[in-house]
Amino acid sequence: MQKYILIAVKALLTLAFVAAGFFKLTGHEMMIASFEALGAGQWFRVVAGALEIGAAVLLWVPGRQAIGAALLVCTMVGAVLAHLLILGPSALPAIVLGALAAVVLWAHRDQLT
Repeated sequence: MQKYILIAVKALLTLAFVAAGFFKLTGHEMMIASFEALGAGQWFRVVAGALEIGAAVLLWVPGRQAIGAALLVCTMVGAVLAHLLILGPSALPAIVLGALAAVVLWAHRDQLT
């Protein structure tokens, strides 16, 4: 049962991060505005989008799932901080996605040795 739950969590994370990364890379209006509010520049939007898609792919590469999950956890820590300190309310989606990525990281922790 745990195996199927982990697959479902990885599938959910993949859908969420590929979609978010796609919108960042294609310059969706909301993403442009968010990164403009951060003051980091639009180059950071492109890097974040590529990182999200790359990490989502790594969730399915044998022996690299922990790396992908760790990248997503770090990305979501940054997203939570950005929402709490700059962008405004609703950091909850980033918290939930970060927690799910942490579950995947924990499940593949043996890859980190």
